[in-house]
Amino acid sequence: MLRRQLRHMLRYPTLTLTAAGVPVIFLLLFVYVLGGILGSGLGGPSGGRDTYVNYVVPGVILMTAATAAQGTAISVAIDMTEGIVARFRTMAAIARASVLTGHVLGSLAQTLLSMAIVTGVALLVGFEPTADFGEWLGVIGVLLLIIFALTWLSVALAIMAKSVTAASNMLTPLMILPMMGSGFVPTDSMPAGLKWFADYQPFNLFIETLRGLLMGTPIGNNAILAIGWCVLIALGGYLWAKKLYNREPTQ
Repeated sequence: MLRRQLRHMLRYPTLTLTAAGVPVIFLLLFVYVLGGILGSGLGGPSGGRDTYVNYVVPGVILMTAATAAQGTAISVAIDMTEGIVARFRTMAAIARASVLTGHVLGSLAQTLLSMAIVTGVALLVGFEPTADFGEWLGVIGVLLLIIFALTWLSVALAIMAKSVTAASNMLTPLMILPMMGSGFVPTDSMPAGLKWFADYQPFNLFIETLRGLLMGTPIGNNAILAIGWCVLIALGGYLWAKKLYNREPTQ
């Protein structure tokens, strides 16, 4: 099943480019159109666009994970609605768990590749991370946990959706949550109610952990909370997806 997903990725490279393309557009838009004024509000030694690009990149990287999760949901929904899964269920050589696990592992590889593209573009537009080798390993580890969690959630939602269109729409909030945290502007600039939500929603914890590792900003207990959210989302998504998948009738 993993080999099947990797073949799909090679056969349809536009899927990877789309997962990277949306975050890249947001990166270029915010850095070159809004970066000057937003960066000035952040302060720092240089201010302006140079400061803002370093601030916004962690949020854009997390947006890549959300975009790729939406692609995974669409892929799973296609399999569930076009009958191929029913065919797999009749084949004794294919374990039931392998169908969903193949989607998850394939999405993991595709999302990491998309993130590498986004990071490469960020470096070209002036991103200057201060992370050392150990911190980069931490970045990769945190991203793997986040991708794994969001992918299992997207798989569960795709099975529940019953259609490709519904599966695509159900993942839209994941694209919005990075913007409703510290991904693009500090939460201190938000109204009190929105600030409270932004500070404690999972994506904000992910972003602050990633920013701390990449740029050396204080992490505090954000990393522990982020890992906790990843475990909770991954376990919940896996159990939910497994229950829904086993409930689906064999056609």
